[in-house]
Amino acid sequence: MAEKGGMNVDALVAIDVHTHAWKSALRVDDALTDSQEAMGRYFRYAPQHQTVPEMAEMYRKLKMAFVVFTVDGEKGASRKITNEEIAELAHQHGDVAIPFASINPHRGAEGVREARRLIKDFGVKGFKFHPSVQSFSPNDRMAYPLYEAIAEAKLPALFHTGQTGVGAGTRGGSGIRLKFSNPMLLDDVAADFPDMPIILAHPSFPWQEEALSVATHKPQVYIDLSGWSPKYFPPILVQYANTLLKDKILFGSDYPVMAPERWIEEFEKLPIKPEVRPLIMKGNAAKLLKL
Repeated sequence: MAEKGGMNVDALVAIDVHTHAWKSALRVDDALTDSQEAMGRYFRYAPQHQTVPEMAEMYRKLKMAFVVFTVDGEKGASRKITNEEIAELAHQHGDVAIPFASINPHRGAEGVREARRLIKDFGVKGFKFHPSVQSFSPNDRMAYPLYEAIAEAKLPALFHTGQTGVGAGTRGGSGIRLKFSNPMLLDDVAADFPDMPIILAHPSFPWQEEALSVATHKPQVYIDLSGWSPKYFPPILVQYANTLLKDKILFGSDYPVMAPERWIEEFEKLPIKPEVRPLIMKGNAAKLLKL
């Protein structure tokens, strides 16, 4: 699969481990979904509509690399952009783009076959799960065959944790259950798959201390800081980022929910030790992703 140059990690100022591709470069229909529009209203932002190449151009100008993925929705709901498109376009912009895939565990054996194919034929570098949107508990044995395929390839699995903006403010929260995104459910997964790196996405409100507990106890568990304005980070998260978890905290923006420039501007105001900042912004991710 052709790539646009190689990634020069030394030339990057940061690696954003959490971005979403919402717009296909191959389809004319680029309207936002009802869920995306609702998220924009709830969080009072205008959702950006960019293809992977457009995102690559933006991040290239910022001298950043970015992990990009879609979310395979509840019980196999269709995706506006496929894993294959993301992987192919990311490899075409391999100087800045890193493709992850998303497969709903409800897909069963077919999903496991898809995961293996995406790893072998499309070179995906990790997998994204959203337990609340995908309606499964992370420690449900239904998902274990999928984890096994990911672990065999020694790739990371990134899990949404904490409250989600998806469905927020809508009737019944659009049926989305927050309980599936409690990070403590991932303690079982980390214990059962000790060789599969796990990223707990977001400050895990209202379970921040649970996330810190799992990350300090299980060596292969990391935390990304995406989706929140840094000025609202709980003090205990900043404390652990500076100390016990300084090698396991990752910069993530959750773009397009939050622009990376705004995240970094606010992060610079936090009392993070000078020697820890480069680890969070780039070093930890480069090591985890084997860049």
